[in-house]
Amino acid sequence: MSSTLYNPQLEGDPFLWRAGETGILLFHGLTATPAEVIPLAKFLHLQGYTVAGPLLPGHGTTPDDLNRVRWQEWADTAESSYRHLRGICRMVVVGGESTGALLALYLAARHPEITAVLAYAPAIQLALSRRDVLKTYIAAPFIHAVPKPGLGGPGSDLWQGYPVNPLRGVIQLFKLQKAIRGMLGQVRQPLLVIEGANDKTISLDSAEIIAQNVASREIERHMMPKSGHVVLLDSEREQVFNITLNFLERILPSG
Repeated sequence: MSSTLYNPQLEGDPFLWRAGETGILLFHGLTATPAEVIPLAKFLHLQGYTVAGPLLPGHGTTPDDLNRVRWQEWADTAESSYRHLRGICRMVVVGGESTGALLALYLAARHPEITAVLAYAPAIQLALSRRDVLKTYIAAPFIHAVPKPGLGGPGSDLWQGYPVNPLRGVIQLFKLQKAIRGMLGQVRQPLLVIEGANDKTISLDSAEIIAQNVASREIERHMMPKSGHVVLLDSEREQVFNITLNFLERILPSG
């Protein structure tokens, strides 16, 4: 991993750990690496699930690389990762953190055979005003990146990624959000949404936006009272893992 990363010493390479016939595909968020989902993946692997986590294009190298990619390249990686896991597993659950949750919803909309969706702090709407969004578009051609707030808080010792937000990469997230909003009505799978009450990155309306627009009959939502944006690594992560396991055990067909 690159020395331009926060916590470069962490394990953050793409992974595929085989176990049972149910596969779980986990996507990291914008600027992060698979290190963001590895603690959950290890927990689920110990429960007998096959788990996989790709590295999205533009990540794990330098912030400039994230400024060069389009959201469709993330979607293509999601598709190829899903096809590979589907080839070795009888059932596949898709999930992700923040931007990764949007990619999970993207796959669920396109592949009705996917069994369920795990959405952690889904970034369908950021905690930005329309003016802030406009300022990002205006600044992006001239300012490559801005410092990332919040590093050093709970869970930061487990997080790996760029210590800045590359602005052109953020604009690709805006475009991905728009695409996913148009696809939510095609999501019919059981859906788990977990957010942090202290999240300063996404709007706390995000779960409601998703719940009101998907076609899923079964939606389970949880708000973690002590957690911030990266609920998979924050102080309540063990509760998040157990909520996830209980959801999977309840919705997956037995036998």
